[in-house]
Amino acid sequence: MRLLARLAFLAAALLAPAAVSAAPVAAAATLAAVKACAPARPCAAKLPVRVVVVTMFEIGADSGDKPGEFQLWKERRHLIETLPFPQGWHDLAYDPETGVLAIVTGMGSIKSATAALALGLDDRLDLSKAYWLVAGIAGIDPEDASVGSAAWARYLIDGDIAHEIDAREIPKGWSSGYFALHSKGPMDKAPLDPVNGEMFELNPALQDWAYALTKDTALPDDARIAEARKAFKGYPNAQKPPFVLKGDNLAAMTFWHGAKMTQWANDWTRFWTRGKGEFVTSAMEETGTFQSIEYLTKVGRADRDRVLVLRAGSNFTMPPPGLDAATYLLSENQGYAGMTAALESLYIVGGKVVDEIVGHWDRYGKSPPK
Repeated sequence: MRLLARLAFLAAALLAPAAVSAAPVAAAATLAAVKACAPARPCAAKLPVRVVVVTMFEIGADSGDKPGEFQLWKERRHLIETLPFPQGWHDLAYDPETGVLAIVTGMGSIKSATAALALGLDDRLDLSKAYWLVAGIAGIDPEDASVGSAAWARYLIDGDIAHEIDAREIPKGWSSGYFALHSKGPMDKAPLDPVNGEMFELNPALQDWAYALTKDTALPDDARIAEARKAFKGYPNAQKPPFVLKGDNLAAMTFWHGAKMTQWANDWTRFWTRGKGEFVTSAMEETGTFQSIEYLTKVGRADRDRVLVLRAGSNFTMPPPGLDAATYLLSENQGYAGMTAALESLYIVGGKVVDEIVGHWDRYGKSPPK
């Protein structure tokens, strides 16, 4: 019975029709003219883009095999038109009916920043009014949520710009050898301005709108993640079935893990947001992606107030009580317990927002929702 319910849930997600406008967003003649243009060269024709779905990786082929972040969007959103994108990590996929475009940036903030900038400067595309939805898997703090849960971020915090002293050489009394650039050590709580991109704040009204739209969305659950979360005794949020929440993202190029690192991530988030943020998800790309969007906004190629970041937990950022960090990390590296659930959650939750935007473009094209 549980299997039948699961199959019915997935079938509904697959078959639910996306909201589309009465006529294609991109006419056939426009699409043909754009496809005749060379990448990174002047192009008189432009494809109108209403939503950019930003994914970071794909595992194998773009369809028909084990999915990464890109595959479900390509298959289920009918992104049938391929645009060569040699200036980035992966070709683009586009649906001329809805104006939805998907990109695979590659992993890490360097690849995500350069890919986002290259996309924004591509003369074949009109991104001036596009919404950007970053939709990726993440580590998730068991204090806040369970694997499979999906979190909408308001603050993006960079975990790489810092001073560091090896932990074996830190002064007595220091909590860590890792501390903010230009601070006097990890115990220095004097606020600093994020002038080097240490923190970005997204449009809070847009985050609130997306959360309100999706907060009651039923997310997939399965036996594997139910078993994984049972071990987190003393962490009530980690033991819940997957759910939608608000929570901020810390991006760092190092794949860190453990209780002490999770505490650092919470402290780092509070420091850079001046106590307003709540660390929930860890990833590698957001600050790079958003820095490029901010630059593109200055030249009218993007709108930084139309950016949403949705991360779903594929794994916890620390082990359950009784297990050491190294053992747990290495076992998770053999296959994240929440990978399948996280990918489905991203598509279901993110898809609801995409449908709303493209289905009511007469409203959202003019200005972001509030």
